[in-house]
Amino acid sequence: MSTLEIRNLHVQVETDQGPKEILRGVDLTINSGEIHAIMGPNGSGKSTLASAIAGHPAYEVTEGTITLDGEDVLEMEVDERAKAGLFLAMQYPVAIPGVSLSNFLRTAKTAVDGEAPALRSWMTELRDAMGNLRMGNEFLERNVNEGFSGGEKKRAEILQLEMLKPKMALLDETDSGLDVDALRIVSEGVNRAQAANNFGVMLITHYTRILKYIKPDFVHVFVNGRIAEQGDASLAEKLEAEGYDSYLKAASDA
Repeated sequence: MSTLEIRNLHVQVETDQGPKEILRGVDLTINSGEIHAIMGPNGSGKSTLASAIAGHPAYEVTEGTITLDGEDVLEMEVDERAKAGLFLAMQYPVAIPGVSLSNFLRTAKTAVDGEAPALRSWMTELRDAMGNLRMGNEFLERNVNEGFSGGEKKRAEILQLEMLKPKMALLDETDSGLDVDALRIVSEGVNRAQAANNFGVMLITHYTRILKYIKPDFVHVFVNGRIAEQGDASLAEKLEAEGYDSYLKAASDA
């Protein structure tokens, strides 16, 4: 059992006008096997939360704590966070020219585990995962995300998730830009990896459509850098019907 615990988290970014606070006191606990959907309007702080946990240098934690199994995440470098078991699927995956997807995955797995995986079993597992994600073997020799479509980039992210087997998966708008078929395939990949490895999931999304495939145990509504409401999966249905207007009005009035 692993636990990601966030307490009173405040995060700011530097702008042309000076520091701007984005997160204003976030409390959140995610345990192994749980799926937490983070929902909210644009600019509410959802992606900032994921970036701060992963260690993006543009996001400065000014107050609060983040721990993974009792260890201080904020004291870790980015690579140390990955080795500790944190995985970030980015909203906009970047291309890595000159690095094949095959080499990238094996190098990442070796870095996380501290030793190279046995080649035969690794390739068998890798090809099985790619088949499930509808990725042909030619992707192994292509440079990471270079020339990939939006859907191919997101499938490559979930392939990494399946192969690296983290303790906690931070999925930042994995559904953005996906058509119906790609959304189903990517969602099935998340469900398959989570069922096999029992990791915790923080699923950031604007919309409920991905929640038809990935069923959340908890839903948290982010507004103005704070959690405005939280509940079970029925809260997502309420958001689908009513939107975020009432939360935005309440935040404006506060």
